[in-house]
Amino acid sequence: LLLRWRQRRALWRKVAAAQERQERSLVRMEAAAQRFREQHPSVNPVSILSLPLPELSKKLRDGSLPPDHVFYAYVGKALQIATETNCITEFLQESENQLRKVKLMEKQGLLYGVPVSIKDSIDCQGHDSTLGFIKHLNKPAAEDSVVVQVLKRQGAIPFVKTNVPQSLISYDCNNLIFGQTRNPLMFTRSPGGSSGGEGALIGGGGSILGIGTDVGGSLRFPAAFCGICAIKPTGNRLSKRGVMSGIVGQKAVAAAVGPLAKDVESLALCMRALLCEDMFSLDSTVPPLPFNEEMYSSTKPLRIGYYETDFFTMPSPAMRRAVRETKQLLEEAGHTLVPFELTNVDHVVFNYCVRGMFADGGKSFVKKFKGELEKGGAAMFIWLAKAPHWLKTLLCWISKPFVPRFSGIIRSMEENTVDEVWNLHQEIEDFRHQFIAQWSRLNLDVMLCPMLGPALGIGYPAKLSVAISYTMLYNALDFPAGVVPVTLVTDEDEEQLKGYKGYYQDWWDRTLPKAFRGSVGMPVAVQCVALPWQEELCLRFMKEVETL
Repeated sequence: LLLRWRQRRALWRKVAAAQERQERSLVRMEAAAQRFREQHPSVNPVSILSLPLPELSKKLRDGSLPPDHVFYAYVGKALQIATETNCITEFLQESENQLRKVKLMEKQGLLYGVPVSIKDSIDCQGHDSTLGFIKHLNKPAAEDSVVVQVLKRQGAIPFVKTNVPQSLISYDCNNLIFGQTRNPLMFTRSPGGSSGGEGALIGGGGSILGIGTDVGGSLRFPAAFCGICAIKPTGNRLSKRGVMSGIVGQKAVAAAVGPLAKDVESLALCMRALLCEDMFSLDSTVPPLPFNEEMYSSTKPLRIGYYETDFFTMPSPAMRRAVRETKQLLEEAGHTLVPFELTNVDHVVFNYCVRGMFADGGKSFVKKFKGELEKGGAAMFIWLAKAPHWLKTLLCWISKPFVPRFSGIIRSMEENTVDEVWNLHQEIEDFRHQFIAQWSRLNLDVMLCPMLGPALGIGYPAKLSVAISYTMLYNALDFPAGVVPVTLVTDEDEEQLKGYKGYYQDWWDRTLPKAFRGSVGMPVAVQCVALPWQEELCLRFMKEVETL
């Protein structure tokens, strides 16, 4: 007992030291912003912060806006948003050196002078990538991840790291070290996750461009919840070298690195900058596919598949309305909309996603929490992973008639043999081809899909793990998928929510309307999806939706 007490005390000391470091970071940001304001009293940060990225970038490159004016305007704003939402874990102090280096660059990159925020799990030299785990504290990365190296070569200035949920396997944003991040639009709401710090910072206007990751919706949830845009590319379109993963080595469900920003044109600019020779030479496993300008700038009318529900998670009234209104506006703009029939999403969620990520019965996931002080929002998965086989079998059998989805999760958490894992990978591959065949039969260019929203109340994502169905489908398929906000929750949506029943009438279906309640005025997004390696077409479709 004494030994355990001493170990726990040592862990709490590490947490306290990390929190002090976070606090010092914010103090340094305040000092830097204050110093700049005193030296340049005539600079108006509001006019800089109001510029969209393409315009800001143009002004930086033509010299009409000095990089330090932009940098310190965003340092000041980021500090304000961090104070309100607790989204920043660390100020990258070397960003001030990077600012000086950028000014001396012979060749200006596409992101010359642009401050960029970076998700905690993406390596920045000399800084921790914690994933919200105490065991990862005081283990600074030896070098920048490839994506950060490319950003710097393109003239960008990574300036802060942002908060994540413990383990990343969550769509909230809370961990014991740095605490809960709040939604900048409504502080009682979650900013989404796992790139939740990014969503909060960009949604609040404290960063103009951010880089996150996505293995089940981790870019798309924060974007949708915070009213901004994001794209999850095909898994290997951007380098994942130096990017920490929630479940290392898992290949069934494709993870991806991608950008978040206020608008689609900013995402396109970021993708254009990243898809360059530097990316392809620094990581030769990334296919050398430069940004396809022709595909992105095409004005050809699109043939668009759409669906309003996946028949697994009943959409909120606002989600359904968002798809219907967007469909109608797209038709009025001259595009063709074709209903797409989605089937067996329950099988995809349980048999491909949950089983794929926990194919070892959750052993490697549980190991991550060994020696930690808390289990965060993953308590149910950890308990199931630790439960003996006989208990899982019994629970699965008893719960099947009453709570079929809980039974499905238990069944998916069984340990698999190597042979079973290989068969699972083959099944997922077959499913991808069947989905593409259905897409081809309808002769589709892109797909319009619902996106979970509005933002759930803080703490609710941990109770609603099944609601990842709309996003995780496209990780299992490894299709590019972007999110664009299209509407706000109305009083009528709120009224209709009282009649929400769900498809299973289980505990999750009873909890979801409570999580949505009280959201009038909050943003609701749609998902825009394209076939693998067609990020430019996905972005082009997102731009069409954005401009409706």
